[in-house]
Amino acid sequence: MDPLQFTQLTNRRTFLHNGGVGLGATALSMLLTQSTAHAAPAGAGLPGLPHFPPTAKRVIYLFQSGAPSQFETFDYKPQLVPLRKTDLPDSVRMGQRLTGMTAFQKAFPVAPSIYNFQQHGASGAWISELLPHTAQIVDDIAIVRSVHTEAINHDPAITFIQTGSQIAGRPSMGAWVAYGLGTMNADLPTFVTLISRPEGSPGCQPLYDRLWGSGFLPSRYQGVKLRSGNDPVLYLKTPDGYSPETRRRMLDDIAALNRLTFERSADPEVLTRIEQYELAFRMQSAVPELTEIENEPKHVLEKYGPDVDRPGSYARNCLLARRLIERDVRFVQLYHMGWDHHGDLPDRMKKQCAATDQPSAALLNDLKERGLLQDTLIIWGGEFGRTVYSQGTLTETNYGRDHHPRCFSVWLAGGGVQGGVTHGETDDFSYNVVTDPVHIHDLNATVLHCLGIDHKRLTVKNQGLDVGLTGVEEHHPVHGILS
Repeated sequence: MDPLQFTQLTNRRTFLHNGGVGLGATALSMLLTQSTAHAAPAGAGLPGLPHFPPTAKRVIYLFQSGAPSQFETFDYKPQLVPLRKTDLPDSVRMGQRLTGMTAFQKAFPVAPSIYNFQQHGASGAWISELLPHTAQIVDDIAIVRSVHTEAINHDPAITFIQTGSQIAGRPSMGAWVAYGLGTMNADLPTFVTLISRPEGSPGCQPLYDRLWGSGFLPSRYQGVKLRSGNDPVLYLKTPDGYSPETRRRMLDDIAALNRLTFERSADPEVLTRIEQYELAFRMQSAVPELTEIENEPKHVLEKYGPDVDRPGSYARNCLLARRLIERDVRFVQLYHMGWDHHGDLPDRMKKQCAATDQPSAALLNDLKERGLLQDTLIIWGGEFGRTVYSQGTLTETNYGRDHHPRCFSVWLAGGGVQGGVTHGETDDFSYNVVTDPVHIHDLNATVLHCLGIDHKRLTVKNQGLDVGLTGVEEHHPVHGILS
């Protein structure tokens, strides 16, 4: 039974129970019996899933919050150099929407990247000099340069790519995957979130818990955020003065009370509460072991770079992502903040790439060496792209770029993705997609496809509609990047 129907029946049951009418009470009793009998055991996915044999069992999403510029990463545009400081032609922009930050600029001067590109690997893919470590794994990744979205501001755009809707309240991708496929490790959450930000950068775009929330799905499917302090998960430790045995007896008593509540209300969130208490009890030993990276060999730590020693860094979180994947956590979401470069882009972009390039490549290589990449899907990318024209003053060494939803670049690797592929093409100004457009719903459909899920069939009835991650329009997995 889908969660919304269950909730609706719960409300009806509660009304009939409280009303005490005879016929209603009889029907209520039957419904309660059926619902309890058909309740899925904790950790189980939906019946019939996966829909077809998966190429990936697990996902790591390296989300670069703030939107990295495609011009300084993967979309090489040498033809822009002679056009530097010239105004972006109206024939390219075609009156398309601009943000309020640049809509009233008197000019839109073309700003070529000041960084060099070279071809790398057997595939000959063009990669920026800012990403030397990614350049070394280019034959393991598929670069998609033609992703596009409708959202032009950060929060709607991140919400859109993570949940399939610009309006808050929908389940996140990780929640959909947890709901559909269930868990593979009873001692850790199915869906884990990690957040990092650059040092000394207070102006990052905010991230809200709803980005890894469960929306209208039961809350058991929401992501669990691992923090960087001494308590990775709040309130997980047994309070001082209490023994594990006392804690166990207390949880048993609470579970008994919650079961009585469920018998009265049939509210599925009561079952979630029981399951989460039990998971927290098991996590008391699983989480400390997970986060103790001191036992990692020195050569492994060195691969991730010097920041791996700093709790909360992107490098440390990439290593933790590998450790989570090793323990069969189904979906790991990393958010790295600080990519919103409206000004000072050359300097800030250089610092961001220095902090993320080596750990991203190290994560892929680490998984590959351990035989985990073949069934783990990695996605790297942000919420939209950046403009070809400069926001603010354009100088020889400095410029900024505004938001640009019309095209941006991401890469994928592992779990069914063909390495050494570059998919899609943008125009000479990286302003419009000219070949093989990939909507973010297509991108998300591709992720689900690798997990063995038909994106059209993973839906839940909500407010009278069959709602899924990929919307109601016609979208398809990007077969051109799949092996």
